[in-house]
Amino acid sequence: MTNQDLLAIAAEYGSPVYVYDAEKIEAQYKRLTSAFSSIKKLRIHYAVKALSNISILKFIDKLGSGLDTVSIQEVQLGIKAGVDPSKIIFTPNGVSLEEIEKVAKLGVQINIDNLSILEQFGSRHPKTPVCIRINPHVMAGGNSKISVGHIDSKFGISIHQMPLLKRIVENTGMTINGIHMHTGSDILDIQVFIQASEILFDAAKNFKNLEFIDFGSGFKVPYKEGDIETDIEELGTKLSEKFKAFCTEYGKELTLAFEPGKYLVSESGKFLAKVNVIKQTTSTVFAGIDTGFNHLIRPMFYGSHHEINNISNSNGKQRFYSVVGYICETDTFASNRRITEITEGDILAFSNAGAYCYSMSSNFNSRFRPAEVLWYKGEAHLIRERETFDDLLRHQIALDFTEKKQK
Repeated sequence: MTNQDLLAIAAEYGSPVYVYDAEKIEAQYKRLTSAFSSIKKLRIHYAVKALSNISILKFIDKLGSGLDTVSIQEVQLGIKAGVDPSKIIFTPNGVSLEEIEKVAKLGVQINIDNLSILEQFGSRHPKTPVCIRINPHVMAGGNSKISVGHIDSKFGISIHQMPLLKRIVENTGMTINGIHMHTGSDILDIQVFIQASEILFDAAKNFKNLEFIDFGSGFKVPYKEGDIETDIEELGTKLSEKFKAFCTEYGKELTLAFEPGKYLVSESGKFLAKVNVIKQTTSTVFAGIDTGFNHLIRPMFYGSHHEINNISNSNGKQRFYSVVGYICETDTFASNRRITEITEGDILAFSNAGAYCYSMSSNFNSRFRPAEVLWYKGEAHLIRERETFDDLLRHQIALDFTEKKQK
């Protein structure tokens, strides 16, 4: 997918617009499965929350992946996309027992992360096998907002609560068929996975009917040239060896599962925006674009880095710009970033726009959410139309405040 392809997409579908490269998604999927090719039973569950467009789900299902879901709506999207419910795992946090029961009726693997719901669900549905999410108390992740396995995290059942967990399982007669963890996102040090795996293997010994062990995800992808990333190949070699040794000790060949989201789709995405105005102040040159944190919130929310290239002038002289949005609050995508010379009307391309970008967008300032396009086999395919004014009004109810005259 060249710059000319991207410019043609922006011209045809308008800006801003999200574009995803199917070949990159497939390449990432194959790289992950290849890294663990020595494992006989490997299961990949794509984390739907990263990018939930139904065409993306259909494509990922075609690759052979299952789905990792966190809401009943994501489960329903997966089933609508044609994914077999048996290939879907449901790992919610803080949802009601009612929602979990509704999902269980759909034939989806349930993963429970707190003792209260585990006891209630086990008491009412002892014959439904359940996976449990363990909090290994391992601090990992790119920043505090995406670190979820530490001692103060709301996620998972503390490893120190194992005696109580076992008592609940025994009292209810329920079957634990899987054990799960997820320590955070953007993990660079594979030793974190190895350390957490030892904790998880220890916990797994408490349950005799396991079918799988799920290590979540959190693999770091590169955000700029020369950026470091998780060494998937080294992780595959080391974790596979430990996993096979554990299966031998356990006396049963288990399934090894992962739940990549960002790893599969982040690098596939480009976000295209048009420059509305170049504004020079006493200290800064601003490039004001036709979007804001209503469409791409990650830089403001996480402080995340997205490479920005001027694809309208890719070979021009470089200057320093602060790229900002049109929202009536501070929405700065980049400060004093070196970019080839920008003029009004140019198209800027944001990299790593496949994960947690469109899926976290909103209608703030009553702006329309953008279109989505999938680049598949050398062609652009519209997979979501740009919103219209009718979409803003849909589901709103306008009251009539006209005063009726007295007779």
